[in-house]
Amino acid sequence: MSDVHIHRTHDLGLDRAREISRQWVADAARKYDMVCSVDSGEAGDTVEFKRTGVSGQLVVSGDHFELTARLGFLLSGFQRAIQAEIEKNLDGLLAREAGDRRA
Repeated sequence: MSDVHIHRTHDLGLDRAREISRQWVADAARKYDMVCSVDSGEAGDTVEFKRTGVSGQLVVSGDHFELTARLGFLLSGFQRAIQAEIEKNLDGLLAREAGDRRA
């Protein structure tokens, strides 16, 4: 098995970070057939996601995102490509948010 670990800091605050995580969840569900659940708390949210061969969580706080995923045997050979795709998607959402805030 292989693990994916991604950490991104931000200065968006919790409300905007939650909105971005909702976009990420919607994209993951639509594009990759992920089943996602969100556990909301006062200090942040934990998004649990899974599908055949992948399970993990995205921790959302007011100043960072922390994603961990465990890849099953069949997907472990694609760990670098999967991590790169997740990073691209999350970084794209953050970049779009930064652009929206400047406008």
